Parts: sequence; structure tokens; C-alpha cells
Amino acid sequence: MSAAAARPPRPRLGRAFANVFTANLSSSLGDGVARVAAPLLAARLTDDPFLVSGVAAVALLPWLFLAIPAGILLDRIDRRHALALANGVRTVLALGLVALAWTGTLTIWSLYAVVFLYGAFETVYDGAIRAVVPSIVRPRDLPRANSRIEAGEITVQNFLSAPLTSALFAVAVVVPLGVGALTYAAAFVLAFFLPAAAAGEHRTQPADGPPVRWYRQVADGFRFIWAHPMLRPLWLLSTVVGICFSAATATLVLYVLDELGVPEGWFGAFMLAGALGSLLAAAVATPLKDRFRSGPVMAVANLLTPAMLVVIGLAPVVPVAAVGLALAFGGTTVWNVHVMSLRQAVIPSRLLGRVHGTWRTLLWGAMPLGSFLGGLLARVDLTAPLVVGGGLAVVTGLVGFRFLARLPNPEDVVPATAPDGAPATRPSGEGSAAVPAGDR
Repeated sequence: MSAAAARPPRPRLGRAFANVFTANLSSSLGDGVARVAAPLLAARLTDDPFLVSGVAAVALLPWLFLAIPAGILLDRIDRRHALALANGVRTVLALGLVALAWTGTLTIWSLYAVVFLYGAFETVYDGAIRAVVPSIVRPRDLPRANSRIEAGEITVQNFLSAPLTSALFAVAVVVPLGVGALTYAAAFVLAFFLPAAAAGEHRTQPADGPPVRWYRQVADGFRFIWAHPMLRPLWLLSTVVGICFSAATATLVLYVLDELGVPEGWFGAFMLAGALGSLLAAAVATPLKDRFRSGPVMAVANLLTPAMLVVIGLAPVVPVAAVGLALAFGGTTVWNVHVMSLRQAVIPSRLLGRVHGTWRTLLWGAMPLGSFLGGLLARVDLTAPLVVGGGLAVVTGLVGFRFLARLPNPEDVVPATAPDGAPATRPSGEGSAAVPAGDR
């Protein structure tokens, strides 16, 4: 009997995860429709490039200002209700956008308002979906669960929503907007069929002591990350690499069109190489972890992505650039799967919302700085952002390689235990707040 035949089948992730996965597919389709439709609507409402570009800026603002408040909310309420709230409000927003477009009363300013509100409730939804998964999936299955979620989002948002929205937009503006409303409504309904475990441990276990006022919890996520010997360097490393990646890819569209000579009509097809690389990476992320452990896989993925960006910049040939883009995006996907799985295993359930919000605030709040630096470098030469940004990220990856390679698998981590507002600590010499189980 072969080894493959003798290996017992992996247990299923369960009905609750199937519910979350389906709801996330539906919600991701709505997100994809919104991201494609919003700039198309803006282009119909104004011919001012600055106002059109403002749509993307307004969409990012909630992550800078509202990610932490959203995290506090998620650590105080039933997370099933948070999922329902986020998708219910976005259903109403999509229907409101349909009404404005149908009556011809939509303006660029009302579009800004809707986009901002979409983003505000996306911070709630994104934090809730990430916090629900570890409540219904065993630690050892977190990479597999996150890989499936990542693959579903990539497939829906890159291979389905863009062409679907563009085709429906050509029929009538309100059609894709109506489709978006239906997808959010479906995810809204599915949230009510999740089991009690998805509410979060903070709802199923008695609180220790009197409740803490919400404004005193604003810094809880930061305090927890900063006191944690594994999360603090991982957070800082992720942020530095994120800035470098943003700098490298800020003007990628100009590099592809002007340096590679890809026709404008084929740009979307070229970028599908990256989406395909991400999809394949999501499929192999868990087998790689099972074969080599999370740490070494993360360390290599953290080097592969920026190295491929440097290759793209130094080799302006379409086939080389397409392969490089697939490998770069694939490395990012493998990293995302495993860093999310580790965070979900390490962070106590009742702190997941606040820590996730704090993590995204610094990381996503700093990435526009990288985009600005990439734009300045592109004024010198279009290859400069890829080579300089990618090169700096390679250096950062080499500096952090040893630390990353020693990171444990999610199932080998002992979650930190701490009362809300105070990270777990141990007396000196007794180990860290969360260490590999075998090292305790």
C-alpha cells in the first residue's frame, strides 16, 4: 500500500466553516462589484482625475480611523451579530446607491459618502470574519481554513467580479449595484445560522470583574502586541515590508504599459498572472506548512515576493514579468495565510478584534506612505520603485529571516491569557506569553 493510500483522510472543517466560507464568498463578490463599480461611476460623474482618484483614497480612510473602534465593538458583541450588522448595512447602502443612480440624483460627493460608509462597515466585517474562524476551527486546521478563504476571495474578486461588473455595467448602471445588494443580503442571512461558538468566547464565558468602558480599550490591542515577544517583531516586520511592497507596486501600471509595452486593453489580462499565482499559492500553503513548518515557509515567502519584484524591474520582458508577478503574489498569499493563522492561534479570543484592528491600522495606514515614495522614485525611472522597494524588502527579509524561520505552527502555540486591557506576562525566566508548546 502506498504512503498516500495509507494516510488517513483529513477531517472536514465542519458545517459551521462551510457556512462562513459561503457567506464570505457572497460578501466578497459584493466587495468586488463595489470596487469595480465605484470608479466607473465616478468616471461618469466627473472628468476631473483628482476627484476620480479620491474614490480610492476615501475607501482607505476607514481603515486608518475606524479599524480600532471596530475591533473594540467586535470584542464586546456577538460576532455573529457583527457579521449580520456589517452585511445588513451594506445591503441598504447598495440599495440606496441603486436608488440614487436610478433617479439620476447621484453626485460625486454622495458617492464619496457611500464609499466611506462601505469601508467603515468593511472594517467590522473583516475583523469579524477573521475572529469567527478560530472559534469554529481547531488550531491545527487554521492554515487550511484560511487558505480556503483566501482562495475563495481571490477567485471571486479577481476572476469573477471584475468581468461580471464590467459586463453588467454596460447593460445598465443599476444592474451590478443590484447584484451587489443581493450578495450582501445573502451573507446577512447566513450569519444567523452560525453556531453559538461563533459568538466568541467573550460571549460564552463570564467576564472577570466589572466591564471596562470602551474608550479605555482603545490601546488594548497595541499593548498586547507590544508586550508579546512574537507579535511585536512580526508586526514591525510586516509593516516595513508592506511599505516597501507599496512603494514597489505604486506605479506598476505605468511600468507594464510603458516599459513592458503591454497594450492598455491587455493590462487586466496581464495582472491575472498575479491572481493565478495567488490562487495556486493558497492551494499549496497548507501542504508546505505540513512539510516544512510555518516558520521556514513564512521566511522564504517573505523573501520570494520582493525578490521577484526586483526581477520584474531588472528584466523588462513580458514572459519573465508575468512569471515574476505570479511568484510575487503567490509569496504574498502564502505569507497572509500563515501570519493570519499564527495570530488567530496566539491571540485570546476576547482580544482578537482589538488586536486585529490595531494591526491593520499601522500596516494599512502606513502603506500609502510607501505608495507616495514609489511615485517619487518613478519620476526618476519607472524601474526604480520595483528595484529600490523590492531591494529594501529583501534586505528586511534577510534581517528577519532567522526570527521568522523559528516561528511555530499554529497548533504548537499556547494562546496568551490575559484580562482585557492587560497583556499576559510571566515572571522572568518562565517563558513568554505564547511559546511553542514543546519549548515551555
